[in-house]
Amino acid sequence: MFDWFKTLIMYRSDALTVWGDPIVVERLSWYYSVMKNEKPARFMVAKKVPVDIDPYNNMPLDELWSIHEKASREFASLLRDIVERGLDISELETPKYSYLDIKTAIAYKLIEECRLCERKCGAKRIKGKPGVCLVDRECIVHSFFHHIGEEAPLVPSGTIFYGGCNFKCVFCQNWDISQVHARDGERVSPRELAFIQRNLRLKGARNINHVGGEPTPHLPFILESLRYLDVNVPQLWNSNMYMSGEAMTLLRDIIDIWLPDLKYGNNECAWRLSKVRNYWEIVTRNIKVAHDSSDIIIRHLVLPGHVECCTRRVLEWIASNTPRALVNIMDQYRPEHIVAKHPGLYPEIARKPSASELKTAYEIADSLGIMYQQVS
Repeated sequence: MFDWFKTLIMYRSDALTVWGDPIVVERLSWYYSVMKNEKPARFMVAKKVPVDIDPYNNMPLDELWSIHEKASREFASLLRDIVERGLDISELETPKYSYLDIKTAIAYKLIEECRLCERKCGAKRIKGKPGVCLVDRECIVHSFFHHIGEEAPLVPSGTIFYGGCNFKCVFCQNWDISQVHARDGERVSPRELAFIQRNLRLKGARNINHVGGEPTPHLPFILESLRYLDVNVPQLWNSNMYMSGEAMTLLRDIIDIWLPDLKYGNNECAWRLSKVRNYWEIVTRNIKVAHDSSDIIIRHLVLPGHVECCTRRVLEWIASNTPRALVNIMDQYRPEHIVAKHPGLYPEIARKPSASELKTAYEIADSLGIMYQQVS
């Protein structure tokens, strides 16, 4: 504990002072209470919601979803008792099978012919066939550590970098683990993944930050790992948010704080630069669900040449649809991956954003009343 505290003082004093801002405290109140061990993380609450069948006994998917719906209502009632009445869940019995088990069983069903993300590529991942994301039936971890470069309220963040991604961004800064060498990481079991999370928390992590690449292809393994995780720690989903509606339903009652990217303001830019279809409709749908379910910090990377087509529309949508969100307007774009190798193919993004482009982005945010200074 003392070591990471010294690190914060030396390098990220804002990770401490940010909690003096009443806006941050209000908008990240649930996350803060779990971070401080004043409330249980949502996955721990889900473990206390009983189900009266064995969900791993090869049940049909529609029956699992029916049980999930009933357990979801019981979860919501239990969470209200925790928030409003201060219920201590340690007083409750831990059932043999729980709401978390139902979610885990469904997630594994969804990779039989994969539809975890909106590509819905149908890969038979459970039989070892990788999807478009390059992930099969094994969890691939490239690194894990205490990250001090994230947004101030999250530092030090217990960050786990997973291999593979369902996007093919031509400017990806993590291209080595997401696209080129995605399958070269370590294979870890769900129990080992739980052990990683446990150690990160006990050594001072404020949260467990599931990132990549992209964490969505690893959803079954992550959910199963939470069955074995026995320490209270906020779960953070750091994602491109291109997951399917089914995956979003599985995640909604598990994640304590969301850290989504909202990259593009239209489908044309998303297809050209990330090779995904219907980006705007899918990602805004999922971010809206995330905002309405828990705490959220939305990231928007300012791309050079895309202030009007992307940044303006993104910020306008955030202001209208996710008013409680804190927003990180990110200025760290640099040409990477394919753009760095072939700048002539993508001339507008073959440079860093200019000072005037960043100034315009901040002015748009200010005019819309968006809270970004605390986390940008």
